[in-house]
This record gives sequence, structure tokens and C-alpha cells, in this order.
Amino acid sequence: MSAAKLLEDLSTVLPRAVYEELRRSVEGLDEEAALRTIYRALRLYVRSLIDSGEAIGIVTAQSIGEPSTQMILRSFHFAGLREFSMARGLPRMIEIVDARRKPSTPLMFIYLRPPYNKSRDAATEVAKKIQLVTVENLSKLIDVDYISYAITIEIDPEQLKYRDLTMRDVEKALSKMRGKGVSIETEGNYVYVKLEAPDMTKLRKLRDKVLQTKIGGIKGIKKVLVDQDRNTGEWYIIAEGTNLEAVLELEEVDASRTYSNDLHEVAEVLGIEAARTLIAQEIRRVLQDQGLDVDIRHMYMVADAMTWLGKVRPIGRHGVVGSKESPLARAAFEVTVKTLVEAAVKGEVEGFRGVFENIIAGRYVPIGTGIVRLLMQF
Repeated sequence: MSAAKLLEDLSTVLPRAVYEELRRSVEGLDEEAALRTIYRALRLYVRSLIDSGEAIGIVTAQSIGEPSTQMILRSFHFAGLREFSMARGLPRMIEIVDARRKPSTPLMFIYLRPPYNKSRDAATEVAKKIQLVTVENLSKLIDVDYISYAITIEIDPEQLKYRDLTMRDVEKALSKMRGKGVSIETEGNYVYVKLEAPDMTKLRKLRDKVLQTKIGGIKGIKKVLVDQDRNTGEWYIIAEGTNLEAVLELEEVDASRTYSNDLHEVAEVLGIEAARTLIAQEIRRVLQDQGLDVDIRHMYMVADAMTWLGKVRPIGRHGVVGSKESPLARAAFEVTVKTLVEAAVKGEVEGFRGVFENIIAGRYVPIGTGIVRLLMQF
């Protein structure tokens, strides 16, 4: 059979995305190479299929739960060692499955377009443009006079030069705070802020507000680090803090590869499919950092369960478990009495179509051999 005929027959067998990728892969190949590629892809596809009735949920839970237990043991073993980063281990795994609104260590991995990714200097210039710069970052000296209710700030000229800013930029940012009993003047590298009416509490709040005034960069990006990919040699930026929408608007940034570790931000900016991919990749990264190897399909199983309703939901009674149709399955997780009472009040009906509810009732579980139903006539 020719490669073209075999490929045509497979168009009704393979998923459309797999078929289209395979078709593009064999374009330009000779007949023998094309057939080898098609047969290899077909073997891999068949091996990836799951038998009907296989308990994929339980297998996934075991495949991810056991390595997570190993991480717990390692956490106790390495506790107190400065070199061991806890932010990338078990705490991060908990954040992912709980779908925390904000990660404890928000990070962005910012990839750049050519030629900005070809040299460290070019990437550093983009990093300067991204990093948030406040008055406090530029300050060399901050003096608060509680007698005259005045604040004197000396701006470091070297910091201005390094960040490609001028005193005019500082004055322009602070000009919005003038009025309402506040006067602001600049002279040389000094900024003078004076409160007209004596108010100690207001003076302290004014000091904090002045120091946190944005002069340049992108809000939310606190620190940046320029790093090089060892495999490709390209330079990219790791940012502490996230503001995905603002970063993607920069023409130097490669929007197709840049991402944040904030699940909800990715879902809002790029959509639920991107959030699904991020969940699976973040779980994989956490496990790989710990030297643990788990099949990527298990991670996508968790990601599918968390995102199939069109929004990111946690694994728990407020998310995936709480949305199950079966009242017994919901009661098996947490707050048993409350769940059963609410189900009784609402008049819910148990259909016994899942695993938990059938185990509770002592019935055959509808997986494996239990999925087969036979009707015998005597």
C-alpha cells in the first residue's frame, strides 16, 4: 500500500489534529521514509490508547500522589538547607491543585524576538524596560522631618543613568500628587515634598505613597533576571511578579512562548486552553525538578478535570469534587453530614454511575470487568 493511500485511510481513524500533523510530517519524504513515519506514528498512537473501562482516574491519582509523597519526605529531609528551594517543590504542587488565586512566588518567563534574544546586552535593555522602577529604587537618601512635616529625597544619578531615566521623568510622575495640601518641588537631584497642614499619620502615608510612585517599567514586575538557554543559546528574561497582558504588548517580546505561572492570569489573558496546558506543564516541571518521572498524560488528566467547565477550578469540595453529580461521592470527600443534608433537602437522586458511590453502597464498580453487563435468558 502506498503512503498516500495509507494516509487517506487513516484520516477516518486518527484524531484530526494528529492526522494533520502526520500529513505535514511526511510531505517531501520519499515513499519508504513516509511509510516508516506513518507506521511509527500509528504504533505510538495505538499504544497511547486506553482500554474501555480502565480506571484512569485512580491510575492518575496514584501516579501523581506517590511522587508527591516522596516530595513530602524530601521536604523534611532537606528542611533548613539554603540550597534547597521549597518554592519549586511541594508548596508549588499544592498551589497548582488548589488553583490558588495568587502564587506565593509569582514568576514570568519572558522570551524575546530576534535580535533581542541574541545577546545579553540586548536582552538586558529589554529587561530594564520591563522592570518596575519606583522613587524608592532611585533614591540615594530619604529624610523625613517630623517638625516641618517635609520629606527630602536625594535621587541617585547613577541609577537614573542605568535605567535610562531623567529627573524630568521623576518630576512628571510626582506632579500628579500636587495639590490637596501637598507641595512638591525638585531642585537638581533633590525632591522636596511638604505637607502644609501638620498631620503625623498623613505624613507617614505620604512618604510611603511617594516612595512607591511608579517612574518606569511595568506594574507588578519587581525584579528581572537575564538568563541563557543552554540548549538553544538564546537569552530570555525571568521576572519576579506577573503582568502578562502588559508584557505581551511589547514588540520585543515573543508572545507565542512567554508565560506566567499564575494560572488564573493565564486563563484571563490567553484563555482556558492555555491555562490547561500551563497546569500540566507546571506539574511536570515540579516533578522533574525533584527527579521524578511521571507520564504527561496523567498531568493532562488533572488539567482536564480542573478546566473542562471553562474556568480554572481547584481539586476539592469547592471545585472538582464539589461539582460531582453524585451526592454520595461529594459526601465521601469532606463535610459528610452537611453534604448529605443539603442533598436530601434538594431532593437529589443517586444514580450510582461513579466509583465512590458504588463502593459506599457495596455495589460493583463500573470500571474494568464491572463495566460489562450481561443479560442471560433461562
